[in-house]
Amino acid sequence: MATVAKTRRATLGRESVREALVGYAFVALPIASFLIFFMYPLANAFYISYFDWGALGKIESVGLRNYRDLLDDFLFGKALKNTLRYALIVVPAQMALGLGLAVIVNQALRFRTFFRAAFYFPAVAGSIAITAVAAYILSADGLLNAGISGVRGSEYNHPWFGSSDTALESIMALNVWTTSGTMMLFYLASLQSIPTDVYEAAAIDGAGPWRTFWKVTFPLLKPGHFFVAVVSVIGALQVFDQAFFVSAGSGGPNYSTMTIVLYLYNTAIEGFRFGYASALGIVLFAIIVVPTLILRLLFGRAEVS
Repeated sequence: MATVAKTRRATLGRESVREALVGYAFVALPIASFLIFFMYPLANAFYISYFDWGALGKIESVGLRNYRDLLDDFLFGKALKNTLRYALIVVPAQMALGLGLAVIVNQALRFRTFFRAAFYFPAVAGSIAITAVAAYILSADGLLNAGISGVRGSEYNHPWFGSSDTALESIMALNVWTTSGTMMLFYLASLQSIPTDVYEAAAIDGAGPWRTFWKVTFPLLKPGHFFVAVVSVIGALQVFDQAFFVSAGSGGPNYSTMTIVLYLYNTAIEGFRFGYASALGIVLFAIIVVPTLILRLLFGRAEVS
């Protein structure tokens, strides 16, 4: 009996090792890809940021000078202000619009599948293509100004992307519209995971649609809120393509569309200041990580309570 038990334990041990090896084999490629394409570039950027690194490679070690120079850099301050302002407006707006669309298309409506696809379609189209169409519509002689002129009864020719007062706000409105479909899908998945018995209990208690939404649906969407908020914050802090297109890479007019990623691009690709650009990238990484951790702590506490 002892021999049989020992043999059985040895067999189970070999099976456990085999299962573990199979599991590690499945995750080995993703982990290797993550280390090669994400962690190594991050570590290398951190290393380069300590040097005056130009087009010909490492020139001299400057320590923390690149980071200190950021404090007195007017363009970085302008880019940081624009990016944070953009995120503070776009993130809540696209979350609210995405949630509203998800609630609508989650109802038993006719042509519900069509509406879901229609609301999501802007997220599928290329951002540059959409921005090109928007630039035509929002030009001084574009369709929007023509409509405003018709309502006012007088000519109106405001260049929405060409004015420092409205350029960034126009990009905000454009991105809220194009990204709300993606947020709708995320919220729709969370809505469909809520059990129907909670709604039946709310109906028995006499709760109306509005009260049911705020007291039942909205609190149960906390995991969805966290995911959508994190995705929205990361995307908003990395805004680049629309700002690059409408300003031809200059961040104009009057640096009103200069964002951190656009400034990083100009510094590295056009200025060949790779050390300074790496410092910009590390700072941007920190700016993205901090609100992500704050959101995790906030939603984690909410779930515990």
